[in-house]
Amino acid sequence: MRFLILSDIHANLTALEASLAASKGKWDKAVCLGDIVGYGPDPNEVVDRIRELATVTIRGNHDKVACGLTSADDFNPIARAAVLWTREQLRPENREYIEKLPVGPVSINGFSLVHGALRDEDEYVVAPAQALDSLLEAPSPLTFFGHTHLQGGFSLAEDNSIQALRFKPADGEAFAKLELKKGTSYLLNPGSVGQPRDGDPRAGFAIADIERREVEFWRVPYEVESVQQRMEKAGLPEQLILRLSFGR
Repeated sequence: MRFLILSDIHANLTALEASLAASKGKWDKAVCLGDIVGYGPDPNEVVDRIRELATVTIRGNHDKVACGLTSADDFNPIARAAVLWTREQLRPENREYIEKLPVGPVSINGFSLVHGALRDEDEYVVAPAQALDSLLEAPSPLTFFGHTHLQGGFSLAEDNSIQALRFKPADGEAFAKLELKKGTSYLLNPGSVGQPRDGDPRAGFAIADIERREVEFWRVPYEVESVQQRMEKAGLPEQLILRLSFGR
């Protein structure tokens, strides 16, 4: 069984469609690690697509604010402006869908899904010390997480050594491959579909082959300018518009 692992789409329909086109025929089921909306100009279109596409979707921190489950007070001014705009745009049925999304961890086919850290969807996991609790407490040896918008992750070997993992496809290649070792636990981030922050503006996602114990980390170009034009038309903050060009 091959799974398409999506995360942090952030209402960027163009990036999502480019990712789906590039991965067509290469996966059996899709899952989403949250932050379907926020930042981008296409909240309803992306929610509609995920509703029809994903076998399992969990809630992200932007999702819960966008649907009104929590306030935007803890967001920085730019993120707050975008998520409040999103809240106004969401159709009632899509808001209800987001409200009912489960909170991670959720397990499926021998692996687990979380948004941020294992026990806190709002916590950023960017260093090995921060990853340790999630690696030790996860209900399965393989866990996928999002939230940081950084493609990569962490591994915990049988000798208790932790390694930070980063992936970049070789020139001319669409993905980099990781072979999962038996006896090692993994906390892996597929990257952000709609707003990467690792210096690569291309959409990021992963394809996991559970039986063959392989994970492919993909990067796909998309028409950034068209998204920026829709964001500008919607009146979204300029910083959010510009950062898409740089993957920051």
